[in-house]
Amino acid sequence: MILHEVIDYQTLRLIWWVLLGVLLIGFAVTDGFDLGVGILLPFVGRNDLERRIAINTIGPVWEGNQVWLILGGGAIFAAWPPLYAVSFSGFYLAMFAILAALILRPVSIKYHSMREDLRWRQAWDWALFTGSFVPALVFGVAVGNVLQGVPFRFDADLRIFYDGSFFGLLNPFALLCGLLSVAMMVMHGGAWLALKSAGAVSDRARAYGSLGALAVIVLFALGGLLLWLFVDGYRITSAIVTDGPSNPLFKTAAREHAAWFANYAARPWLLVVPALGFIGALGAFFGLRSKREVTTFVSSKLAVTGIVATVGVSMFPFILPSSIDPRASLTVWDSSSSHLTLFIMLVVSAIFLPLIIAYTSWVYWVLWGKVDEASITDHGGHAY
Repeated sequence: MILHEVIDYQTLRLIWWVLLGVLLIGFAVTDGFDLGVGILLPFVGRNDLERRIAINTIGPVWEGNQVWLILGGGAIFAAWPPLYAVSFSGFYLAMFAILAALILRPVSIKYHSMREDLRWRQAWDWALFTGSFVPALVFGVAVGNVLQGVPFRFDADLRIFYDGSFFGLLNPFALLCGLLSVAMMVMHGGAWLALKSAGAVSDRARAYGSLGALAVIVLFALGGLLLWLFVDGYRITSAIVTDGPSNPLFKTAAREHAAWFANYAARPWLLVVPALGFIGALGAFFGLRSKREVTTFVSSKLAVTGIVATVGVSMFPFILPSSIDPRASLTVWDSSSSHLTLFIMLVVSAIFLPLIIAYTSWVYWVLWGKVDEASITDHGGHAY
């Protein structure tokens, strides 16, 4: 037996669908609070010292957190090439906006305190806000468009044609998803600041984080209602071949009302996933109000996990549906790399992913503790 055939093609595809979800959730859970702190920065910090306290809660960890985004992009490129080709070409301007914002964010952190000039620091504060708000919004808008279907198609030679535009992405449902994403980051950033900062910054973070948690509950429920009433899902109408070649055109599919809820009807236990989003947000709200810092942060993580996972569970086996040619929609079963490629990547991931998790956990352990005024003004040269 050839070594890579130890795991069959269907199972490998399913494993990589799960791993892609894990990487995206890992990014949302870790870098999500970095984005949330950046969004909250002008509101929790009333002076330069308070804003520096907020910045220094994420200063030592934001670079490591972005590893999850790089891993997610790499997994899409290597495990799901058609998904990478369609999304990174069709969402080109949106991706450029995210990239520009993500570049602006580290520059803001590094340059913020290099001069004593107040206007210099205020300019970088707003740059950090922009570099955090834009990715949070655009990521949510992208998810909203994926749920509705993206206007792409293939010709007989599997060449990709994208018929959409940047402003077409800014439709009402997608913007609602963008607002949900921002609210989720605000909740998560508030939970992090409540855990890692002290004094007035922590108090304001709890107040704004509580509002974010309530907004998450309302917007998540509203998004589900609109998805049921107005947004068609997609369903495979031909025989489902789980171990066939990666050619989306070998199947047929159709748009169908409430198709994104079919998995829950078939397997009611899956309702635990969206329920986790609501329960986690409620837990974060009550935790912020009662000053239970660790409970709050754990609850916020659960909310983020539940909300992101809900998208994947609702759409399975679809990964990227096509709104103009449902047959061209990308699914778990027809848009992956080869059997051998998936197996080699799985072996590599099994070696290095635990190392990344272990190292990241060690960093958080070493840097555990609150950031307060004394740690900023000790003149040790370590604070941003």
